[in-house]
Amino acid sequence: MTEARSGGGKVIRRGPYPELTWTAILVGYGLGFLITISMGYACLILGFSHEGSELAAILGFGVLRGILRRNSIIENNISQTVASSVNGASAGIMFSVPALFILGRTDFNPYLMVFGAIAGGILGIAFIIPLRKQMIDFERLTYPGGVAVATVLKSPGAGVHKAILLVIGAALSATIAVVSHATGFENWALGAYIGMPDYMNGVWFVSLLTIGIGFIAGKGGLCFVIGGYACYWVLAPILAKMGLLPTPEQLQVMAEQMGQKSLTMPAYLNKLLFRPVGIGMLVGGALAGIALALPLIVSAVRSMQSAARTGASLSKDEMPIKLLYVGVVGAVIVLGVVAVLSVEEMGLARGVLMAVLGTIWIWMAGVILSECIGRTNWSPMSGMTLIAVTILIVITKGLGDRAAMISSVMVGAATCMAMSQATDLMLDLKTGYLVGAIPKRQQYGQFLATWIGPILMIGLLFVLHKAYGLGSERLPAPQGTVLASMMRGILEGDVPVHKYLAGAGLGALLSTTGIGGLGIQVGLGFYLPFSIVLTYTIGTVLRIVSDRIKGRHYSEQVGIPIAAGLVIGEGIVGVGFAVYSVIIGMKGG
Repeated sequence: MTEARSGGGKVIRRGPYPELTWTAILVGYGLGFLITISMGYACLILGFSHEGSELAAILGFGVLRGILRRNSIIENNISQTVASSVNGASAGIMFSVPALFILGRTDFNPYLMVFGAIAGGILGIAFIIPLRKQMIDFERLTYPGGVAVATVLKSPGAGVHKAILLVIGAALSATIAVVSHATGFENWALGAYIGMPDYMNGVWFVSLLTIGIGFIAGKGGLCFVIGGYACYWVLAPILAKMGLLPTPEQLQVMAEQMGQKSLTMPAYLNKLLFRPVGIGMLVGGALAGIALALPLIVSAVRSMQSAARTGASLSKDEMPIKLLYVGVVGAVIVLGVVAVLSVEEMGLARGVLMAVLGTIWIWMAGVILSECIGRTNWSPMSGMTLIAVTILIVITKGLGDRAAMISSVMVGAATCMAMSQATDLMLDLKTGYLVGAIPKRQQYGQFLATWIGPILMIGLLFVLHKAYGLGSERLPAPQGTVLASMMRGILEGDVPVHKYLAGAGLGALLSTTGIGGLGIQVGLGFYLPFSIVLTYTIGTVLRIVSDRIKGRHYSEQVGIPIAAGLVIGEGIVGVGFAVYSVIIGMKGG
């Protein structure tokens, strides 16, 4: 690109705008770090992640245009592609690896886990790239998230304004989080002040992050909160009225049997009653979602066949379709190495079998999820992860509990990362299609950033587990706990079968309503501590009120950037306190 000055001194630019530049890549790395840490932390609280493309686009405007005075929207597009690629690990890792921490199996090889996750992410990209032209150019799938990011990129002035609002939200959230952590005031027992029975659990989680996620979800979050209110404000009062809840004396006996000093009524309801049903709902909802996605599976397979027949990836702006074949071979080799090296008990034959099944699952799941998110903006990735690890643990069952758990999660984490990166790339490629980016350059950006997320997330898991404990009330890690429960149940056969089955039936039934992920969302409401649901409700209600009174445009231009800032601010502070706690503990030790 060349520059010249007109008579009035105005800079006139000629030639192509900057796109895949080191500035865009490095800014993407920095933004990806902030977003991934925040979203990973949020995922361990709420059980679901939020794609980081829109946040990265907003922050990218603040840095590239506001600070560095760069004017290329396609350069900003590369930056947000890189950042969201880093953030792919917030779901890819947080849906799988926490299960090992919850099961007490932290003696796995973290370096091999990181290597497997990075390789899985790269392979997922390689598998999905040949489908870009078919899904986006020919089928014209909507990809609502990609359209939203393109809208941000096409509104430079609005983008800078949103970045300022995001920073304000982050500062507010960080301040409240610092005070909350420092004083220990992390739960507000409002119910006790107004005389609410303890079984109704009127304790509010002090968290602007949770409010921010609720605001971003809007009406979509209602399904999630319905599950919580059905448990504690409908079912619990009915059980109390019928005299079916335990007395304080009975609770004490239960606590002693569990090796605890005491057991409160809310803890009893959550851990022993509603949580098992919620786990069943998550499993049933996930399986039903996969079954209902069969038409999309057929469509996706046809897309691959069409892409191969038409040579859709032969453009000079596309990576070649041979990349798919390289990905297949690479997946078998990499997953085989990860499986064989994961535990000493693993033999070559079993490791190869896991690698082949993992490769097939990467291909199937990546295509299915890309098709799902392209048409509905909903991705059943948690269900696909659950099914993948369940298949792997059945294969490794004869190795012993420890070996089966570690090896299945290692290979499962690689497949989960592949799924996450595949769906993220397709969403970002839709944005690039709308703003005039060159696909090959976006794909390079995705490859260049895949390695960072797994390193961040695995390190973060060790820090957070040591500071707070994964699976605790502070960090319930819902998806990891569900996976851990399923693994323990398969290996030990000690599960509350009737509660799981009842929940699975209800979750499957809800998922047949046609509302994407309804069984899973309501199941999370059953599963999570009600204090989180209560606080989440505030954000959801604020979004609904904002949409109705101020209009959706105001919510999108003002509300969502502030809400995104609330997520980032508290996420960074929460991780910062965890790091501080670990350092102090090491010095004290």
